[in-house]
Amino acid sequence: MIGRLNHIAIAVKDLAAASAVYRDMLGAKVSAPVPQPEHGVTVVFIELPNTKVELLEPLGANSPIARFLEKNADGGMHHVCYEVDDIVAARDRLKAAGARVLGDGEPRIGAHGKPVLFLHPKDFCGALVELEQV
Repeated sequence: MIGRLNHIAIAVKDLAAASAVYRDMLGAKVSAPVPQPEHGVTVVFIELPNTKVELLEPLGANSPIARFLEKNADGGMHHVCYEVDDIVAARDRLKAAGARVLGDGEPRIGAHGKPVLFLHPKDFCGALVELEQV
């Protein structure tokens, strides 16, 4: 069902400083920041030959990333994103198998302009999983 690894996401307190680490220290190509108010974050993508790293900064006090950073003051890995061909079919199959879909269970448009949804970390070995339709 799942396809390739689309990205891993890292929560950060300071997007500009984190971007500089990847750009200046590691020589990576870093995208411009993109606010995602419907998800409560501002993101940049680090382009790698085989995948991407997404840096997430809270956008507002109610951001889920702000809550994550309250518990993890230094930031850290937030989620892993896998590609799927049909997000609704994937959701329905996962729910039938007992997986919990976060939010209202309906896909929303993510940072790449494609439908996404998130799966509860307790159902996936402690890792928050994002699915993105390709």
